Amino acid sequence: MPTPKKGPRLASSPAHERLMLANMATSLFQNGRITTTLPKAKRLRPLAERLITLAKRGDLHSRRRVMRVIRNKSVVHVLFTQIAEQMEQREGGYTRIVKIAPRVGDAAPAAIIELVTEPVAKKAVVKEAEAATKVAETEAPVAEATEAPAEETAAAEAPAENAE
Repeated sequence: MPTPKKGPRLASSPAHERLMLANMATSLFQNGRITTTLPKAKRLRPLAERLITLAKRGDLHSRRRVMRVIRNKSVVHVLFTQIAEQMEQREGGYTRIVKIAPRVGDAAPAAIIELVTEPVAKKAVVKEAEAATKVAETEAPVAEATEAPAEETAAAEAPAENAE
């Protein structure tokens, strides 16, 4: 679990905050998204991303470290089999926080924290585009250089033929 921040806690004690974040992480992995207050979502994000990173490793030690936080074995199984498989290509940014309207009862700033399930294709597309532009840049001057002498030789041969 990441180092707790200094200052006031979300709950009455550090132990209560740790348990509350563990329950929210369990619900997040079970349902894919949860609605909570914005400060709680911001505190949950590093914990959830760290647990997903451990799940991507997939070894026994990582499973035991995750089980220290999430006590539900079926949720841990889903995390290691399904969620880790979905996040295999992603290097980070496994969660997304979306702000929504304030909560009705006490007007607390609310947010939705959800797992990002879209496939990662941006970097591959960007790298291919960069490679294509580099190839096009290297081919374009070579093509111009080979065409220019051909035009000069054709222009030089034409007056020679006219002179004969």
